[in-house]
Amino acid sequence: MNWKTWLVFQEQIKFTIIITKNRVKIVGQHIVILVLLLGLIVNTSVFAQKKEEPKVGLVLSGGGAKGFAHIGVLKVIDSLGIEVDYIAGTSMGAVIGSLYSTGYSGKQLEAFFNSQDFNVLINDEFERSSKTFYERENAEKYAVSLPFENLKISLPSALSRGQNVYNLLYQLMLPVKEIDDFSQLPIPFFCVATDIETGESIIMDKGSLAEAVTASGALPSLFEPVVIDDQILIDGGVTNNFPVEELRARGMDIIIGVDVQDALKDRESLKSAPEILLQINNFRTINAMKNKAPLTDIYIKPDIKDFSVISFDEGRDIIENGELAAKAKLNELIEVRDNQDESKLRSQITPLDSLRIASVSIDGINRFTRSYVLGKLKFKGEEKISYSKFKKGINNLMATNNFDTFRYQLKSTENDSTYKLVGNIKESDNTTFLKLGVHYDGLYKSAALANITKQRLLFKNDLASLDFILGDNSRYNFDYFIDKGFYISIGLKSRFNHFSKGVNPGLVLDDDSPLLESLNKIDVDLNDFTNQVYLQTIFRKDFALRLGGEYKRLKITSETLLEEDQDDEITFENSDYFSLYGNLVFDDYDNPYFPKSGFYFNGDFHWYLGASGINKDFEPFSIAKADIGYAFSFSNNVAFKVETQGGFKLGDDSTNSLNFALGGYGRNFINNIYSFYGYDYLEITGDSFVKAIFTLDYELFNNHHLLLAANYGNVENGLFETGNWLSAPDYTGYALGYSLETFLGPLEGKFTYSPETGNSYWFFNLGFWF
Repeated sequence: MNWKTWLVFQEQIKFTIIITKNRVKIVGQHIVILVLLLGLIVNTSVFAQKKEEPKVGLVLSGGGAKGFAHIGVLKVIDSLGIEVDYIAGTSMGAVIGSLYSTGYSGKQLEAFFNSQDFNVLINDEFERSSKTFYERENAEKYAVSLPFENLKISLPSALSRGQNVYNLLYQLMLPVKEIDDFSQLPIPFFCVATDIETGESIIMDKGSLAEAVTASGALPSLFEPVVIDDQILIDGGVTNNFPVEELRARGMDIIIGVDVQDALKDRESLKSAPEILLQINNFRTINAMKNKAPLTDIYIKPDIKDFSVISFDEGRDIIENGELAAKAKLNELIEVRDNQDESKLRSQITPLDSLRIASVSIDGINRFTRSYVLGKLKFKGEEKISYSKFKKGINNLMATNNFDTFRYQLKSTENDSTYKLVGNIKESDNTTFLKLGVHYDGLYKSAALANITKQRLLFKNDLASLDFILGDNSRYNFDYFIDKGFYISIGLKSRFNHFSKGVNPGLVLDDDSPLLESLNKIDVDLNDFTNQVYLQTIFRKDFALRLGGEYKRLKITSETLLEEDQDDEITFENSDYFSLYGNLVFDDYDNPYFPKSGFYFNGDFHWYLGASGINKDFEPFSIAKADIGYAFSFSNNVAFKVETQGGFKLGDDSTNSLNFALGGYGRNFINNIYSFYGYDYLEITGDSFVKAIFTLDYELFNNHHLLLAANYGNVENGLFETGNWLSAPDYTGYALGYSLETFLGPLEGKFTYSPETGNSYWFFNLGFWF
């Protein structure tokens, strides 16, 4: 009987008493009083039952990507309108449970997690635009990077710093950012972490929610430990992967448990060392579940044996299996719902999409200046920015690799949309790194790369890098850069490059040489020793402008034209060149090798002022060139890239060795060498050229690319003077290729063909270009 029925009942009694007042007998009065008392007792009993509504707890286990099944279970719980009173979780269970406690629905969590690139999230990859131009050039050619302090190689404490995970969690948890007692969340919550020094299981129910959850999911070797209140914390699954007893102790009457842990595998499944180690690690947690599972009232065990802890790309299927497992317990879940007062629909919340930063306060800055840190963040006071721009500022700072972690909070001010950024940053103790790579291509052939990188060599914000390249054509690259951001930065470069190849005679012979008509190719050895000093400034946040001076020693020799009785090689070029140069770069490609979006511009101007050596008749000349590219996507799997390239020489035309040479396929060529499908390396030469390239990239599977390309160009001496650069192309070529992205770099094979010559070439490449 509810309160409305009780009022109607009272009115009926009153009416009965009034109309029978003169005829009622004392016995009737007693009956009426008895009925009233009986109704009061019944109603009081109903209210008492409502007060004793059972408390419902939800415990979610860890399990890596298998934890997506929790989302499927939550979707079913939401559809039934079950009210959860407390949530406990470990590792991925803590991630999902904390976000549900924050106020997100199961469907919202499904949308969030299906939209994430977990390779980027877990590996702490940052957008290329977050790195300086210098960092991009030096970070995209190494397969392995290891700390190398005191001439000793060591392994990093983990593969990931967990910064991207923290960034995402903090953004999603902004609606409850002011809550530091997790029992005050929309749904009370706690998670479990492990103290790595004591081996104790730690209940995390106070403090920063994002930080606590990051600690609970800090899987050893994958994520770095998280330091909170001087405790070094790692994944809670190490000690307590299913905190059901702790949840029951919080006064829960009914506990729904979702277990996504691995089962023990049989001998047929244990074929590798990682599988055996994982089996050993699972002994304790699986044995513990024998006692923990019966402590739940509704035990849900999704069938996800066909998935692993890293099956993040199969999230949709795992979520669906979670739903199926929950629906198998539908009758029991409905019974829980029926014991509750009424069905509850979860309100929808949305993450913050814009904000203003009123002030920045960061602790932990010792080796660097405050201006350096603020310069990387690029926040201007009171400027309204999107939250994505805010995260990009954080990524700009972390992409320097000078810091291990940055834990921050946004504190509210009197203005609801304005915040104070308060953070603590941990500077990296590693300043020296050994980096390794391998490569093969048709011009330089096989090569192994060993690099030594030293940060803070002479100044707090400098970096020195030395590449040793050993193989068929040994080389070296040295770079030193003092990074001052938007202020004037200083850089030094030194490089030695060598290769042997048959080239177009026009690159080494004078225009009036009679040998040009009788020779198609001349086999040459080319040695290039180049040194640069430059100043760099960044403007409009995206453009890098370099102005500097260059010294180049260029030597080209051959034995092709030797007579039988000659022992010495023929020297075509052996000169020192001195020049001034300017370089303007814009690059926001999302991927340097397989871009799906972005724009690229690289303009270069060299003014050669003097020469010494074999070039006795030198006259000053200039070379201007530019590369422009634009990439866009038709879908998640299909991208299209359009590129144009061109260049010309001004002034003296007697120095052919620095002319443009096209052909083959490659990147990071020296001087004025460019790719051109359908022709061999350095097969087309001239002092000016124009070229267009169109590339269709179809990603068949993740990291597997099918490429179709076409290039068209005109190359000749005085191309822009004759006006032929606007005529139909003299050179065309087409390519069909397959590329696989690996940790060593792209593994590529391309078949190219030119209809002008009828010639075809295969080009193969393995590894990052260097």
